[in-house]
This record gives sequence, C-alpha cells and structure tokens, in this order.
Amino acid sequence: MKLTTITQITLDGVTQGNGGPTVEDRNAGFERGGWARGAGDDATRDHIAETFERADAFLFGRRTYDILHDFWGTIEDLKRHPIGVALNARPKYVASSTLTEPEWSNTEVLGDDLFAAVTELKASADGELQVHGSSRLIQWLLEKDLVDEMELIIVPVVLGQGARLFADSGRDIAMNLIESRSDSKGVMIQTYRPAGRPHYAQF
Repeated sequence: MKLTTITQITLDGVTQGNGGPTVEDRNAGFERGGWARGAGDDATRDHIAETFERADAFLFGRRTYDILHDFWGTIEDLKRHPIGVALNARPKYVASSTLTEPEWSNTEVLGDDLFAAVTELKASADGELQVHGSSRLIQWLLEKDLVDEMELIIVPVVLGQGARLFADSGRDIAMNLIESRSDSKGVMIQTYRPAGRPHYAQF
C-alpha cells in the first residue's frame, strides 16, 4: 500500500489543536485550538471527505485515534457522514504501547516493532494506507523513509505557538510538488512526494 499522510497545518507549521483545544492542550499552555474550524470552502470540505473515502486502511498515533474515535466512532449522526462511514468500515491500525483493548471495531494495535509492522502493512496489499493528524508519528515515518506521499492542507493563519509537523532537528528531505490548488478562502492543498536528500549549494 502507498502510505499517504494528510495534515491540516498553519502557515507557521503548527498542527496542534486544529479542531479545538483539548484539556491536555490547555494543561500544556496551548490556548489557540480550533484554528481549522470553518476554514476552507465547500470544495475543500468535499475533497477532505473524498480523501477519507479513497483510503483502504488508516494508521494513527494513539492520541489522534482517540480523538477520531470519540468524534466519528460514537456519535450516530457522524457515523453516517462519508468520513464516519469510511473510518468505521476500513481497517484501522494504531501505533501505541499503551492501548491494549481498542473499543473501535476493525482496529489493530501494532506491536513493539513498529518499523516491521508498517513495512509489512505497506507490502501486504495494493491501495492506500492513510495517516491523518498524528504529527509525531509522521515525524517518525519520515525518519524511517516510510512516507510515499504527503498532502498538506494549509490554513492561512499564523499561531505563534503549538506543536509543529516537522521536528526542529530531523532528517532533511527534498520534496517534489505533485499537485497544488487553493480555494476561495485561501486554503491551499499541496501534495508532495519525498525525493531523497536536498542538494546544498557549495560556495
């Protein structure tokens, strides 16, 4: 399977609290959650739903998994939304050392050897394995060269605080831009594929 990451992100690279601040966020001093609520026009919202619908399976970090389960896996009206239908029907894999008995159906917790588990998943079938949210997991996947494609949904706001998608110190990666579009509200959707290491100028 092709491993694709889909991330809502601010202009300054923040991914934290896109839907709204959680208690955990507030306890950590992050008070600017909810920056992606209402962002994007109907075409962008339709695109996001279609993205979930085309997935063959999902891979999440523990925190993103819990948030999505509480939202799309328990509220009856949302279960009938196209995103909810996709999330409830497709296999879900969770990278977690603490989750032992997942409540959400079609969920498998990956073992201690995450690299082997994800590599096996990618080789097991055709189709698309999607990672939504899960910025720390994405950082790890990038370090291990497991990401095939990245979609960034860039909301035109600068937060000035919050956890960011790309680590302060991490692997350097060149990216090829595959597709780019913007909507009537200034939200940009850009799709990239990793292309090895960047080339650095020598003076």
